[in-house]
Amino acid sequence: MKTYLNCVAVAALATGVASSAVAEEWNVSLWGKQRAFTEHVEKLADLVSEKTNGEFTLNISYGGLSNNRENLDGISIGAFEMAQFCAGYHRDKNPSITVLELPFLGVSSLEQEVELSMAVYQHPATVADLARWNATLLMPSPLPQYNIAGLGDAPSALADFEGLAVRATGGIGAAMATVGAVPTSMSASEVRQAMDSGVVKAVAFAPHAHMSFGTIENATWWTENLNPGTVNCPVVVNTDALDGLSDAHRDALLGSVDASLDHYIANYNGATMDAWGPALEERGIETVSFSDAEIASFKEAAAAPAAAAWIEQNTAAGLPAQELYDLVTGMIADGSM
Repeated sequence: MKTYLNCVAVAALATGVASSAVAEEWNVSLWGKQRAFTEHVEKLADLVSEKTNGEFTLNISYGGLSNNRENLDGISIGAFEMAQFCAGYHRDKNPSITVLELPFLGVSSLEQEVELSMAVYQHPATVADLARWNATLLMPSPLPQYNIAGLGDAPSALADFEGLAVRATGGIGAAMATVGAVPTSMSASEVRQAMDSGVVKAVAFAPHAHMSFGTIENATWWTENLNPGTVNCPVVVNTDALDGLSDAHRDALLGSVDASLDHYIANYNGATMDAWGPALEERGIETVSFSDAEIASFKEAAAAPAAAAWIEQNTAAGLPAQELYDLVTGMIADGSM
């Protein structure tokens, strides 16, 4: 009887060890709060848990694991297994994907943004670029064209941006500088305080961020059709953690990316944009629209010089910059997406 009980105990212990080995938990570093910008990560967590019967879980933290500008650093040392960041926060750390932030590329939809992003993410130069941080690019966070919400007198012409302090990162910041604005780079979570204190008078954001981070609570105007570009904010995973997953868990993760992006796009094009117009109207925010001639002039001043400078700088740094630029612009020109 004693021998039987000992065998049962050993078997139970072995079963417990096996179960523990099967279970997998990843920590995910985001920031702010759950919003349109994070819906694909939330959906991914749901799908992964569902497909693995709860054996693989993604524990999402909004700011509890890292500062948003340090998420790539955290990934590199394995402080957490998944994170979201924006390329413009640290262009020197991820120069390959900043091609997607060049102004006036002409991207017309979130679906197109996904196609372009995934093409760049899978380019060998980009893979090698992110490998320096032990990071594998998983999926983009597609965003529409940015526009600007601001305080004070509304601009009636592009010349009115002269001297205006604007929160604008990456290529959008470079574009705004061409019309005399003073671009300032800061993370989204710092913007409201910067507006309240007068550090900036205007902010370039996508609609969801204007709502989520409160810029429309004190803005008096916004630009309806400036559309200088957007930012690229990928979701990455620690490469060692990805390689260490079982085949089943890796398949559950990678096999859920498309559905997660579909959910994100449906939510952004639906609920988010449905709320945007009423949010502006309720607050009496003036809509500023520029003439076609002014937009064409803005594009001429900003687009080609920014692209040429980006290609020159990143070619000197060892990237196939012209090739990456041609990949993006060629896909847009092809129009087959």
